[in-house]
Amino acid sequence: MIEDLLARPAVKQLLAALNFGGEEARVIGGAVRDCLMGRPVGDIDIATTALPENVISTVNRQGWKAVPTGIEHGTITAVIDGVPFEITTLRQDVSTDGRRATVAFTRDFADDAKRRDFTINAMSLSTDGTVHDYGSGRDDARTRSIRFMGDPETRIQEDYLRILRFFRFQASHGSGAPDAGAPDAGALAACSKNKAGLAQLSRERIRQEILKLLCANGAVEAVQSMQAIDLWDFILPGQLIIPDQLRRLVVLEEEMLKALLSSTNAIRRLAVLLGDEGALSTAAIKDYLRLSRREEMQLTAIQKFAPTFNSDPRVGVFARAYLTVGGDAALDALLVAMVSSPKSKAFRDGWFETAQTVLERKPVMPFRNVDFEEHGIPHGPARGDIINAATERWIEAGLPSDKKAINAILIEAMRR
Repeated sequence: MIEDLLARPAVKQLLAALNFGGEEARVIGGAVRDCLMGRPVGDIDIATTALPENVISTVNRQGWKAVPTGIEHGTITAVIDGVPFEITTLRQDVSTDGRRATVAFTRDFADDAKRRDFTINAMSLSTDGTVHDYGSGRDDARTRSIRFMGDPETRIQEDYLRILRFFRFQASHGSGAPDAGAPDAGALAACSKNKAGLAQLSRERIRQEILKLLCANGAVEAVQSMQAIDLWDFILPGQLIIPDQLRRLVVLEEEMLKALLSSTNAIRRLAVLLGDEGALSTAAIKDYLRLSRREEMQLTAIQKFAPTFNSDPRVGVFARAYLTVGGDAALDALLVAMVSSPKSKAFRDGWFETAQTVLERKPVMPFRNVDFEEHGIPHGPARGDIINAATERWIEAGLPSDKKAINAILIEAMRR
């Protein structure tokens, strides 16, 4: 895997260009970590001894695009054949306040590694294939152990977001995965001791970590670990969190991925994690997690339609949700209903067959303005009432597509 990473043409060209005039550049952080853990490599970041202005000059000389995405912190982005690579000058912390750090440039890769959060993120890879490990990164990658670089409490107090990053990495890369061991005890103790520091963070930063965590394979175990140290009280105060419901949803998602679902969904998982006792309103949850308008609408749709799936399976019930909020949100609500109050397998299977029927048909509203104009029904409240009545009759009739049947439904609605 390491060899494959270095053999990528763009990586090879970029490192060759940056290793000039006594400067050294290496692949850093996540790409090295994921190679060693046998995981797909996403973004590839580069660390260099060269100052930012020299990096920009080098990138421009090669005919690539240089974007000063974070030049005040020593980061520029090189775009090669449409692929971005973040290149950052080595840094060391001068001071920190729990949210941001004042840094100074350095030429020492070891100094740069010391300021990173976890051992598995502090490794670097040079062009000769050497993995430089300044902590226990290789061993921790092998055992999937998430450990802070150096003293956990010191790392956390440099940036309190690292508390949430610890649990997010537990869920995605570490012992929060279903088949691995317990989280590092020293890290847990430091997270618990410093959890009040989360109040210093922007809610946007908290949102990003929580939604990533909920989509990870080990989300259930990470949520339970957070609950064990009362961390959720600093994220969604007063809200009951129910990991068992999330566990049931994860199992159900795995069953449904081949049939109905395309992927996991953070808002679906958030909805099922929330209990009724001491429940925050959707507006409050949106505020605490800075949900986007689209995410708030998705959560609202789930909460509105999930209770409608507690009755016996009926095409009309799922179709009503489908036509109101779309197929994805209707399916989210159905899954949440099935795990919030567990049902028999036969009941669940009946609902999923019903949902599949509707999703395959992709129903659309059959009534058009021209239909009402032909019958002399003007715009206004009266037309709206007839549309609603006709739509309900059409849904209850099983979504017929025959034009005669649709016209008969419309005429019946107009007569009432």
